[in-house]
Amino acid sequence: MERVEPLGLKFALLDRKFRKLIETKASDLGFTAVQLSVLAQISHIRSESDKEIHQRDLEEIMNVTHPTMTDIIKRLEKKNAITCVPSNTDKRSKSINISKEYLNIHSEMMNADEEVFVEMCRDVPERDIKIFLKTLDLMLEKISRNDNRE
Repeated sequence: MERVEPLGLKFALLDRKFRKLIETKASDLGFTAVQLSVLAQISHIRSESDKEIHQRDLEEIMNVTHPTMTDIIKRLEKKNAITCVPSNTDKRSKSINISKEYLNIHSEMMNADEEVFVEMCRDVPERDIKIFLKTLDLMLEKISRNDNRE
C-alpha cells in the first residue's frame, strides 16, 4: 500500500531536517541556529553598507517580536559576537556592531546552507533540483507579493 503524506507534512519534514543540520553546524560555532542567523544578517548588512543597524531593522528582517530580538541580542552580546552602542542617528536606540571575527559569517552561513542542501539532495538528479529551486523561488515571490498587498 502506498503511503500518502499531506503536502504540509512534507514541507515540515524538510524544514525539520534542514534546521537540524544547520543547528548542528551552528552548535559547532557555539551558537544556536537562530543566533547564527541573526549574526549572519548583521554581517550581511555590514558587508553592503556602513549605515547603523538597529534592533528594529533586525526584527523586520527576521520577522520576530521586539522581546524575542532583545533576548537574541543579549545572548550575542554575552558571547562577544556583537556590541551595542548609543546610536548616532536616534538617541532612543542602540547601534549594533559585529565583532571582527564574525564580519564574514554571512558567507560561511551561505556555504553551510549550500552544504546542507547538497547533502539533502544527494542522489536527486540535477535537473530535478533546478526545477525545485525555480519553483521554490516562484512560490516565495508570490507569497511576498501577496504579503505586500495585505
